[in-house]
Amino acid sequence: MLLDLRSYVKSRQSVSLIEISNHFRRPPDAVRGMLAHWVAKGVIRRQNLRATCGSCASSRDCGGCDVTDSLEIYDWVG
Repeated sequence: MLLDLRSYVKSRQSVSLIEISNHFRRPPDAVRGMLAHWVAKGVIRRQNLRATCGSCASSRDCGGCDVTDSLEIYDWVG
């Protein structure tokens, strides 16, 4: 699974956590844990982009909605 995950990110170059989760049919938290392995090895980089959904804007804090997972991007750096 780890090698498949690495190959998928490499082929896409830049992909969101939700896209990866949907592709492998695994929960985002499980995928995030596997991606952490490759991030630690330095071949994949994690980006967190800021969401501006309703709950974030009103409370000035992330409400943990699905938007935040779609803005968690993983880039291949090889």
